[in-house]
Order: sequence, then C-alpha cells, then structure tokens
Amino acid sequence: MISTMRGHSPREQVTVVNEFSNRFRYVLDQDNYGRSDYWAIPREFLTLGGDCEDFAIIKYFSLRQLGVPAESLRIVVVQDANLRIPHAVLAVYMRDDIFILDNQVREVVSHQKIAHYVPVFSLNERNWWMHLP
Repeated sequence: MISTMRGHSPREQVTVVNEFSNRFRYVLDQDNYGRSDYWAIPREFLTLGGDCEDFAIIKYFSLRQLGVPAESLRIVVVQDANLRIPHAVLAVYMRDDIFILDNQVREVVSHQKIAHYVPVFSLNERNWWMHLP
C-alpha cells in the first residue's frame, strides 16, 4: 500500500492509509496479549489486529513512511463522552485543519465535526501534550 501511494497528494495518502488500516480486525489487548493495555508495533498489528491505539499507531507509521512529518501527526487519547470510555485516534494537521483518522469511522473527518471526543493527551515521536479542560 505504501509504495503505491508515493507521489499522491497528502489528502489521498491519508484517505488510503485510513481505509487500508481500518480493514484489520479489532481485537482487545487482553485477547491478543493477555494484558489490559498493550501498544502493539506495526508488525504485531498487521499479524494479529489490535485495538484503537494500535490502529492509530499503524496509521501514524504508514504516513511517516510516506513522508508526512512528525510535526503533522499526533496519536490522541480521548475520552469518548458518549460511551464514557477512553479511545485513541490519529490526528493529521493539514491545510489549516486537523483531520481525524478513527478505526470506528470509515471517513477521514475534520476535528470540528467531532463533538463527543474530549482529548486527554497526545503524542508523536518527538513530544507529548496534556490537554486541559
């Protein structure tokens, strides 16, 4: 997938990475690794599937391989206000907007269209940020 997307527009790359990654199985960490929380590396995810942060991680590394700078990407841990559970998504900063890649949503959407996620913290390979209410 990565080799076929080289040279495409950033928007096309983000869309294809999201669609490709979302095809994998959602599997709880407890079922895959016998632990309540485990952040899988891409090889583990591609072999076993994973939970929300594993989807965010594979999307992050796929976009980095396509040349998207780390400064434009953040894995964001949110509180889902509807379900009252933690969740993780990938945020991509492009053209004066932040686009959210979510394993629970097929489309890439602007963060402005998502009201039920409250960001808790975010990170990339260089920094991490705490989000205050």
